[in-house]
Amino acid sequence: MQKANKVLIVSFYYTPEIGAAASRIANMAEGLQRQGLSVDVLTCLPNYPRGRIFEGYRGCYSKKETINGINVYRYWTYATVARTPLARLLGMAFFVLAIWVFGLRVRLIRQYDRVVIQSPPLPVAYAATLLFRCLYRRKTVLNVSDLWPESAVELGAVKRGSLYYKVLRHMERFVYRHNSAYQGQSQEIVDHVSTMVPQKPHFLYRNLQPQAEATAADTASRRPLKLVYAGLFGVAQDILGMIQSIDFKACGAELHLYGGGNQVDAINDYLATHDCAVVNHGYVSKEQINRELALYHASIVPLAVRIKGAVPSKIFDLLPHGVPILFCGGGEGEKIVANYQLGLTSEPGNYEALSNNIKAIASLSDAEYEQMRNNCLTAAANDFNFNNQMVAFSHFLDQV
Repeated sequence: MQKANKVLIVSFYYTPEIGAAASRIANMAEGLQRQGLSVDVLTCLPNYPRGRIFEGYRGCYSKKETINGINVYRYWTYATVARTPLARLLGMAFFVLAIWVFGLRVRLIRQYDRVVIQSPPLPVAYAATLLFRCLYRRKTVLNVSDLWPESAVELGAVKRGSLYYKVLRHMERFVYRHNSAYQGQSQEIVDHVSTMVPQKPHFLYRNLQPQAEATAADTASRRPLKLVYAGLFGVAQDILGMIQSIDFKACGAELHLYGGGNQVDAINDYLATHDCAVVNHGYVSKEQINRELALYHASIVPLAVRIKGAVPSKIFDLLPHGVPILFCGGGEGEKIVANYQLGLTSEPGNYEALSNNIKAIASLSDAEYEQMRNNCLTAAANDFNFNNQMVAFSHFLDQV
């Protein structure tokens, strides 16, 4: 058994981009580094979710930089605000090409003891598996954060039985079978992959956050109840549908939005013409949102539909800050919130039930509310402890 000393992480997304994928990979890279491993990242020039290459990265095909001690190799990709399948495929295709350009660094690649490959996007994971596992024979671990193409079908982005679906299905089977091991961000994902490759080593790698210093919210007055949503404004979350359906003023609440995505223009247009106690703060840095999260009384974590294997990472973003959760979704995420008493739950897209839960959390006694906050902090310190997970994960990489 060869101990893991030098690790490459291949991901379509990375900081300073926002969103669950970029945050997850950055935390993984820096967490492994704190375990004593040397970590590099292969990724795109940052562009998500704005659909445009960020300032400071434009005008170049590739760029190497060091962020928090991590060597980051970036390559140009096709960036666009369009979310059509063709636009997404073009972005993936250019990064697939970049992976193979990076593959010319023979001496560097042979230094990596392990390669962690992010999936989805499946075409990127497929190309990285071909290069690093099949060609270079590196030991590779597939990091499965969503069950594509099933998630795409449930969101209506891909039709089951179509040619595109069949191609993605082939890629899914290929990456499961050819990587040395795999890890999933939910138990449901791990169980699904194990039905296809039952003998593969696997690890439950949740999108946990490093412990934060909790700032006490103003529990003396939850009038109005200050709610927050920080993340992407996309089809899976349907923030537009939520703010159109819930009268936050009538609930005795105000909602503060942080982030962006393909619904952002429609949301801003709606807010400009409706007095609905919703404020969109736009993009803020990861550091700033970490400072501000604990200033809110609770956070809404919505899913528009039930997505197999999906556990919104926002749950774990909130726990270290002691922010109770109003979860509007189903599946494993709902079970976590309910079992650990981290907040209140409702079915995906059931905005009437979510409205009732907003009123219910606003009417809790201070003692009941403080207990809910403490449940979040206790869960973050114990069962969902980032440092404990990284110790176990680095040990898992040694065993691959």
